[in-house]
Amino acid sequence: MKPITKEWFDRASDDLETIKQLLEQKHLTSVIVFHAQQAVEKVFKGVIEEFALGFVKTHDLVRLYELVKPHYAIVHDIKILEQLGAAYTESRYPDNVGFLPYGKPSLEEAKRLYSFAKDVYQQITHQLQ
Repeated sequence: MKPITKEWFDRASDDLETIKQLLEQKHLTSVIVFHAQQAVEKVFKGVIEEFALGFVKTHDLVRLYELVKPHYAIVHDIKILEQLGAAYTESRYPDNVGFLPYGKPSLEEAKRLYSFAKDVYQQITHQLQ
């Protein structure tokens, strides 16, 4: 693994560790989901670095995954990437619609998205080693 790839994965691991610290905080579900999005984004950017796929300045998880997919086709539900992608801006700024299309995520939803992010991290880390 290249050093820059390891750095991306270390930072993704930090996001996942942050989530573990927050998992039972019902009022922080938007923060949990934000860090889940960040973890997946960093994993994908690490893969992009590892395979020298170019510099991509985007937070769009679907777009990033399209670059990663030829090497690691691990996501079977693109809708979950879209849902996490919505977390990037919508969790940072309040609006009148809410966080996800149906409002602030429940603790159950936040845990599901965390589980997805952790799975992406673990699968790709395992395959890279």
